Amino acid sequence: MSYTKGLKCKECGERYPKEPIYVCETCFGPLEVEYDYDNIKKDLSKELILSREKNIWRYAELLPIDNEPTIGAQVGYTPLVKADNLGKALGHSNLYVKNDAVCFPTLSFKDRVVSVALSKSKEFGFDTVSCASTGNLANAVSSLASSGNLKSFIFIPYDLEESKVINSVIYGTNLVGIKGAYDDVNRLCSEIAGKYNWAFVNINMRPYYSEGSKSYAFEIMEQLGWKAPANIVVPMASGSLLTKVWKAIKEFELLGMIEPSNTKMYGAQATGCSPISTAFKNKWEIFKPVKPDTIAKSLAIGTPADGVYAMSVINESGGHAEDVSDQEIIDGIKLLAETEGIYTETAGGVTVAVTKKLIEQGKLPTDELTVISITGNGLKTQDAIIDSVKKPEVIEPNIDNFEELYNSL
Repeated sequence: MSYTKGLKCKECGERYPKEPIYVCETCFGPLEVEYDYDNIKKDLSKELILSREKNIWRYAELLPIDNEPTIGAQVGYTPLVKADNLGKALGHSNLYVKNDAVCFPTLSFKDRVVSVALSKSKEFGFDTVSCASTGNLANAVSSLASSGNLKSFIFIPYDLEESKVINSVIYGTNLVGIKGAYDDVNRLCSEIAGKYNWAFVNINMRPYYSEGSKSYAFEIMEQLGWKAPANIVVPMASGSLLTKVWKAIKEFELLGMIEPSNTKMYGAQATGCSPISTAFKNKWEIFKPVKPDTIAKSLAIGTPADGVYAMSVINESGGHAEDVSDQEIIDGIKLLAETEGIYTETAGGVTVAVTKKLIEQGKLPTDELTVISITGNGLKTQDAIIDSVKKPEVIEPNIDNFEELYNSL
């Protein structure tokens, strides 16, 4: 049984059938999936969820597919870590880390959204999938398209981290580097999508793709014993993840899976690309596009598609938005690794550093249950910190040399 009713414009409310479209013809607003919550409430229970495999599809009724999922059977259900060591370092007594740095198969939360987008693409009959990406999405589309016997064309800024390039081409995709920033790549992809009959996961498939992010929050609430955290810190690129975490919390409340919560949403950006946090802090109604200049390339979207909606959610929840420098990002990566043994990419360094900053500013309570979102693995962005970590000591293979080194340390 399908629980997806169709698509609905987030601005004017115009409804559309389930098709690979993403923009309202009436007002040009973005489209969002609309669900049959009455039937979901009758059919979905905690007991049913707990009886299923530990992957994103245990929440299938709240994801926009009509048939059995065809891609991503092992994606999701990543650890929620009680981060006591990190909490002690930050002066926080009730801190958790949701660790998608170990998400299967490509070590980022993008595996979630791509599994949904590609499963839906196959339902629509597409044989070729594509995307504009700052790296993690390219990896996920390349990998999951390969496992799903789909052809793929991936478009990236030409100067991405080498590890992210390798982690895409290894799967046999057609990878195209564009001489420009992500926003230039995205504009080109919009033109290509209009000419070729491909499923662009973050363009014509965007309403379905973005729904996969909800599984991240569903897991957090289930892992906390069916309750929402008091606070959650989320990295912002387009702003989509933050809005979908909020939507997931509201859906679980509506369905009676959790008690009504007062979760506050905190958005994290790099200062070198902070259109959302800058607008929020200045109390602007809309953000100003920026040209990215930061090591956090996975968050480097100067014109965020969901920026206004992210600002609205932060305001509605009573949260806050903040940004941090490249040096603070590096320090955040190292702090998480040294305290919790979790190696995150630059986006995770952003969330850790922003959490630290919010605590120091008195804007994030230090005794309330708080979750930090770690969305990707540090192995993908080693270039960003290579000059900021210790080099190994080198000695001759004898005990005297070792003891000399040991005493000096």
